[in-house]
Amino acid sequence: MKLKVSLLDLILALADVMDMISPVLNGHHRRVAHISYVIGEKMGLPSKNLTDMFIASLLHDCGGITLKERLDALQFDIINPYIHSELGYRLLAKYEPLEASAQIVRYHHANWNETRRISEYNEEDIPLESYIIHLSDRVDVLADKKSEIIGQSTYIKKRIISESGKKFMPDVVEAFVAVSKPISFWLDIINVEKSCEIYESKVNDTVLDEDSVFSAGELIRNIIDFRSRFTATHSSGVSAVAAQLGKCTGLEEEEQKKLRIAGFLHDLGKLAVPTEILEKSGKLAPQEYNIIKSHTYYTYKTLQKIKGFEEINEIASFHHEKLDGSGYPFGIASDNLSYNSRIMAVADVFTALTEDRPYRKGMDRDTCLSTMQRMANEMAIDGDILEVLTKNYDSINNSRIEAQTKSRSQYFEYSKPSTLNDIKLQ
Repeated sequence: MKLKVSLLDLILALADVMDMISPVLNGHHRRVAHISYVIGEKMGLPSKNLTDMFIASLLHDCGGITLKERLDALQFDIINPYIHSELGYRLLAKYEPLEASAQIVRYHHANWNETRRISEYNEEDIPLESYIIHLSDRVDVLADKKSEIIGQSTYIKKRIISESGKKFMPDVVEAFVAVSKPISFWLDIINVEKSCEIYESKVNDTVLDEDSVFSAGELIRNIIDFRSRFTATHSSGVSAVAAQLGKCTGLEEEEQKKLRIAGFLHDLGKLAVPTEILEKSGKLAPQEYNIIKSHTYYTYKTLQKIKGFEEINEIASFHHEKLDGSGYPFGIASDNLSYNSRIMAVADVFTALTEDRPYRKGMDRDTCLSTMQRMANEMAIDGDILEVLTKNYDSINNSRIEAQTKSRSQYFEYSKPSTLNDIKLQ
């Protein structure tokens, strides 16, 4: 059966896992999307603009690389917020269905009184939707989620109004004041899971076919991997190796495509892991290692929300399970591990061992295969699939190298410091 997946489901799942990095951020993207949609409706935005803004709201902080950056963005007055906005734009603009949303993300921290300077600097107009998200984002930042919300409403409104014509566009402030009069507005913020569903049903969703899912998977792979130079090419390598292994074992082309997509998504849960841990050069403390181990659980729980991704989810999420049942996160043994899940486990190990990392060179053929053979002997990975890998080592490794070389080039373009250092808007 051909894959058919909702783009909105993918984006909502991505927004949720990005907010799992800290309890303080839990639900932030959804709350900003909800507030923005209410204000946008009040201002009479057309349906397409509301959809583009809703999606941009759900992804507006996707360029925030470290936990510190994400937490710093919760300060009402942010010091130089433009870098994470620009990185988010770079990630999203490569995916055609999100081009308009990417442009909104690019300027979602633009202050109203800097409009002319910013527009002249980048030689383009700032979308109205960016100003709406900016105000909505700051409303959520001002709200203390641990305290009763209705009593905070007067203070929050006064703070927003005081910045009208400075931080915030006056027309957006006026719309916010109007929609925030009922106490239901404030209760909806606290109950965002339910309130956001109302607007999810209103936006113009896109049903992705198999090829479009593949492109969306590449976008998500970049968001996952480009947070750290340590992991910048990992998922592209795993994806290529898994598909090539599938081909060498005689799987149909449709199964190979599933392996490619699952490879892109297998480390999705690492968005819930602070980059500070991913990039730690020394030995991980037990607590830090436990946080790393949680990533497969979050991958599973996130992909579980996407209708049509049931098989992709199992392939992607079980890559640290072992045949003897001693793996994680679920302790699933061989009887309940699909063949494609076993392929993904072998692909992940092979890629991790052979790829270059900033702190070490990749293993050579003999060292890699002897290491993997020990794992197969210990029932950690499938020995039959390892045998296929051994017989087809060169073609499989060349696929990895080709995919990772392309991904590395994309990463350098994305993170080009000369461009980022030219952002002098404050």
